[in-house]
Amino acid sequence: MRCVTEIERNAIHGQFHSTFGPGGRVRLIRAPGRVNLIGEHTDYNEGFVFPMAIEPEVRFACRARTDGMVRLVSSLFPKQIIEFSIQHKIERSEPAWSNYVRGVAAELIGAGIAIEGMDLYIDNTLPMGGGLSSSAAIEVGTALCFLTQQGQKMDLTRLALLCQKAEHEYALVPCGIMDQTIVSSGREGHAMLFDCRNGTKQFIRIDEKELRVVIVNSMVKHELSGGEYALRRKQCEEGAAFFHRINPAIRSLRDVTIKQLDESKGKLDPIIYKRCRHVVSENHRTTDAALALERKHYDRAGELMVQSHQSLRDDFQVSCAELDFLAEQAMTVKGVYGARMTGGGFGGCIVALVQPRAVESLSHHLTESYQKKHQIKPAVYVTTATAGASVVQ
Repeated sequence: MRCVTEIERNAIHGQFHSTFGPGGRVRLIRAPGRVNLIGEHTDYNEGFVFPMAIEPEVRFACRARTDGMVRLVSSLFPKQIIEFSIQHKIERSEPAWSNYVRGVAAELIGAGIAIEGMDLYIDNTLPMGGGLSSSAAIEVGTALCFLTQQGQKMDLTRLALLCQKAEHEYALVPCGIMDQTIVSSGREGHAMLFDCRNGTKQFIRIDEKELRVVIVNSMVKHELSGGEYALRRKQCEEGAAFFHRINPAIRSLRDVTIKQLDESKGKLDPIIYKRCRHVVSENHRTTDAALALERKHYDRAGELMVQSHQSLRDDFQVSCAELDFLAEQAMTVKGVYGARMTGGGFGGCIVALVQPRAVESLSHHLTESYQKKHQIKPAVYVTTATAGASVVQ
């Protein structure tokens, strides 16, 4: 895990004190972003996902207050100082980003956990809306700030569920549990095969001497993303209901076999069938990819990533021209095992599994070709697997 350097600590402390004034003990917390290597739109279908925590992260400087007020500032919006009281009912409010903090405070109080007010400076190096889970990092990091101020700890599974509930009820995003789980529970040097039904975690070693993970942000986010995400969930629920009527033991698309899916063709609405086909096949790809990486069969893991992108593009229809271009171009570079879109879709990032010697050529090729094609400079992140959220000081 890349440590927060003394220069970085001093810079964050300087920003905090210039915003909120000197004095008092200031704690420093970090919460990583995440990238999902494979297993997209499976989490809310009780399926499998395969994320890892990444080096780009959100850092928090916090100091306790005795008046029950929470004052917060983000480095992304330095002129906005948001205030709310934990001694009154916490309501959703503008700006929208503040609801991630409000929601966590409200859920902690609702869970019977005593918290204090605080001054909170959020230093965000993760792009908002880039598909690297800045929202979950803010939620988990905020929760850790409140808990640390009180000298408390929380079971990581409970912490993830609390943060997910905050996102549902305050950010109004019907997310699955993957993001909060990997941000809170990530293990350095490992990706995590996570069963979204029973919560079991299997950590798979990612050897940084043999592999690098390269994330390329397309720098676009198409407007239809929010409504389309909810629509995909609804379509998956319709598919699961169809199979449940045939077999009451099926409670989600996680339970549907390839054979049952094939037998449904012509009976299901064609669009619903395609959505189901993606989820059912993606679950198989995800567990197969984890096994391939565990055995160091990198070519096979890469093939599964490419298949995943094709399924997301054609069956789930959540890709876009920019992501397709980046994924396709990545595969033209020698030393790239696989590439795919990652995240909810309609923009955001691709992720590539790469030999260390190919990182520079991949970064250069994608930057040059993408700018030429779309007149946009992408942001490139080269990372290894890092640890989940933690207290720095």
